[in-house]
Amino acid sequence: MGLSRNAPAAADFADSPAPADVVRRQYLASAAGDLEALRATLAPDVEWTEMAGFPLAGTYRTPHGVTANVMQQLGKDWDDWIAHDDTYVVDGENVVVLARYTARNKATGKDLAARVAHHFIVRGGLIVRFEQFVDTALVREAATPATPGA
Repeated sequence: MGLSRNAPAAADFADSPAPADVVRRQYLASAAGDLEALRATLAPDVEWTEMAGFPLAGTYRTPHGVTANVMQQLGKDWDDWIAHDDTYVVDGENVVVLARYTARNKATGKDLAARVAHHFIVRGGLIVRFEQFVDTALVREAATPATPGA
């Protein structure tokens, strides 16, 4: 005899304050390019940190600040930027997502495929903090034009 688990109804997922559900909605909104839905997952005082060495390194605040300085900027330099959320590890309000970035740099035409880890803190159904961990050398390599004759 096994355990059965019914999938939550779409309306339940859309309104769920569970940390993993909030984070998943953020990834879905990002992949769809729906910045309004993405901002709806972020707390008004969110702190969003892109790793040192990443092209957009720094800490951004407010939902609009995050989407304007991160998502919209990525769209200017990369085609088909996607964060594939593969594995979730949840401990209370902490959600760590093991993921992959895939994209093509518009200037170089080079593809990017990099493993990443994202740490989210979710309180009251909103993301209050985000920190990115990524191999920034892979990102730089995809964004650097090939050297002629190399």
